Amino acid sequence: MSSYERIVALVFALGLLLAGAAGANAQGNAQDFESALSGFTADSFSDTDTAISAIAASGNPLAADVIQALQDGRLLFSAEAKKVFIRTPADAILDAATGKPIAGTPPADLSPVRVNNRLRRAIDAALGGLTLLATDPAKRFEAAQAVYKSRDASALPTLDAALAKETDPRVKRALSGARAAVILFQADAKEADKIDAIAVIRERADQDARGLLAGLPLDQPPAVQKAAADAITAIDNRLQLWSTVQNLWYGLSLGSVLLLAAIGLAITFGVMGVINMAHGEMVMLGAYTTYVVQEVIRARNPALFDYSLFIAVPLAFVVAGAVGILIERSIIRFLYGRPLETLLATWGLSLILQQAVRTYFGPTNKDVGNPLWMSGAFELGGITITYNRMWIIVFTLAVFVLLLGLLRYTRLGLEMRAVTQNRAMAASMGIRTARIDALTFGLGSGIAGIAGVALTQIDNVSPNLGQGYIIDSFLVVVFGGVGNLWGTLISALTLGVANKFLEPFAGAVLGKILILVAIILFIQKRPRGLFALKGRAVEA
Repeated sequence: MSSYERIVALVFALGLLLAGAAGANAQGNAQDFESALSGFTADSFSDTDTAISAIAASGNPLAADVIQALQDGRLLFSAEAKKVFIRTPADAILDAATGKPIAGTPPADLSPVRVNNRLRRAIDAALGGLTLLATDPAKRFEAAQAVYKSRDASALPTLDAALAKETDPRVKRALSGARAAVILFQADAKEADKIDAIAVIRERADQDARGLLAGLPLDQPPAVQKAAADAITAIDNRLQLWSTVQNLWYGLSLGSVLLLAAIGLAITFGVMGVINMAHGEMVMLGAYTTYVVQEVIRARNPALFDYSLFIAVPLAFVVAGAVGILIERSIIRFLYGRPLETLLATWGLSLILQQAVRTYFGPTNKDVGNPLWMSGAFELGGITITYNRMWIIVFTLAVFVLLLGLLRYTRLGLEMRAVTQNRAMAASMGIRTARIDALTFGLGSGIAGIAGVALTQIDNVSPNLGQGYIIDSFLVVVFGGVGNLWGTLISALTLGVANKFLEPFAGAVLGKILILVAIILFIQKRPRGLFALKGRAVEA
């Protein structure tokens, strides 16, 4: 045999030897995995705990699926067959050892593997360790959060390996926090390492970090206790600051809702001097228009559901505006100059409209869904911002800007401002004041209608929807200055923020009472509100 042939034979033999070793190793791993699975069939919490650790350490590709099924309550066992199965979300039964569907009928004695609180912590830790090195950054982040909560010391080597190769800054911060949490609660960790861990956890500055530091055992060295106390104080200060910012955001959100509900009332009250107690029902009509639009879309073309609000806004404006013009032409125009009769007539009309809607649609709340782009929330710093509130603020500001443009740059806006400042002079200049009154009432009602579209995303759609906003709308208009849109804007935002800052201390009801008293006192000093209308007729 030549030297070349001997080398080839040697390489071939070595390959067979390595393949056999790998096969034996794989077979051994499979046997270890199946042996670990058998621990679930004992129906014992201690055996289940041991099985969880063994499954996590097995390195088997099915380990994460088994642990996840156990967490979800989908891991089943047969005491008679001594086998473990996974029920998929689609109710298929898989053999946990192979991950393949079982052949034939499942065992009759299948039962879910029982877990308790201690096992749930072990499950969280095992899942965290299994996914710390996943390719998906979102899974690595979730795994780091799980280890942070479980503080499982066995995950520390995996955390170090994951940190060494991590490139995503967000995930790296989560991994560092998880590692710090593990070290902080290790009995044999060095004092300097614990102080460094406290510094890392302090940077998180959230409730979880505070709770972690507050739960530190009392037998810590003095330096560690002092570092933890200083960190808790710093976190409390930062949380208080973010709480103030969160309340400010909630106040702006409430203020935008009040502005949207009151802006139409500011127009009709300012131009016509009409106390329209049926304004809330215009809001309600806009909300029910949205409900009808979504019902039609669900029945005819569900693919358009995410565009339902874009369809509902112009329709709600037309419906509420048309009803407003009808009310002005049939009732209001006979009562100008008689504010008490106007108030009583519109209050009675509001009851009629409520009962009409209640009779036709029923008294129960109606389901108006959130489009996908208005669902969910996101974190900004230390506050949570929901998409529906954010888009309502954007929508309110857009309506406000469009209304300002209409009043300033259109003929209708010019005539409305003329009638507001001096009705008699405007009539003498050829302006048909009766027509302006009808269009103004229709415009104000139409804006109330589109306010109802926005309110469907944050409030219940019912016949009483408008009643929750009519009093606040009048407060906004009177406080800001009758007929002044900028005053209405500032007033709505001010009252919204004041409400949200008073509620934690005084409660919702007492907070509103305090605001009402404050406005009454303010009106005694400035009867025309923050921004009074200008004009000789007004000042007279």
